[in-house]
Amino acid sequence: MDKNGDEIRCYLRGKILNEYKLKKDKLITLDIAAVGDIVEFNLNEDGTGVIEEILERKNHISRKAPRMKGASYRGERLEQIIAANVDKMIIVNSWELPKFNNRLVDRMLVVAESSGVAPSIVINKIDLDESNVRNKFVNLYRSIGYKVFETSTINNSGIMELKEFIRNSVALFWGHSGVGKSSLLNKLYPDLNFKVGEVSDYNKRGRHTTVTAVMKKVEENTFVIDTPGIREIDPYGIKKEDLGHFFIEFGEFIQNCRFNTCTHYHEPGCGVIEAYRDGKISRERYESYLALLETIEEDLFF
Repeated sequence: MDKNGDEIRCYLRGKILNEYKLKKDKLITLDIAAVGDIVEFNLNEDGTGVIEEILERKNHISRKAPRMKGASYRGERLEQIIAANVDKMIIVNSWELPKFNNRLVDRMLVVAESSGVAPSIVINKIDLDESNVRNKFVNLYRSIGYKVFETSTINNSGIMELKEFIRNSVALFWGHSGVGKSSLLNKLYPDLNFKVGEVSDYNKRGRHTTVTAVMKKVEENTFVIDTPGIREIDPYGIKKEDLGHFFIEFGEFIQNCRFNTCTHYHEPGCGVIEAYRDGKISRERYESYLALLETIEEDLFF
């Protein structure tokens, strides 16, 4: 995409690939250039471009890539970059079809916090929650400092508020398959006309319709990134003893822990465990933390 928002198909100059290989003794990422990267390129006569340089990123969103078939347990999970130079991460989850998954939301919050990107939460399809049961989670996330939008593309709830919030920013929309990311973006910006899928009647899960991350200019100084729906997410590059720092409500209690390497699970003198027992940390968030802690592998970082 050039400065005018026009899309130009580009490929990497060979020297960039060679320089990258020389810098790395071992491949640790699947992506050299990512959606959102700012690049310098030369335009060919046929309208395509050649990327000459990838400028330094201010941040990037990534996860552990799916495990490669035949790979050993340790040290084989490469980094998969979703997008770069993101201002806001919009974590989209539906209340029903598929059912709201707070643990997936918490994993995405960890990714955002560890990447230095401001996250917000969208609970979509609220027209399917006639009894307002979602208020439990709306109040929970707002109480710890996150902005929560309640949206519906059926009755237009929350649409204008969300549109105003992402104005003048690069906003990444990320979430489960079928939660309505593309439908939401189409409602916000009808000219996008993203392909929209249906939720499977068999397992109530969404089908992938967006197959790769796509960045679009929707207003002056406003860009949105639609991403493929995900089934699961493992944050990349986080150690067990660091995970608690990305659950933001743990922060004031971590300083009370007896050990600097406390994992807030079983150690004596843990300020986080004490806060949880005193009701200062919610059961949902603490159990979500423990579930994520169990999945962190002792990877080899290069």
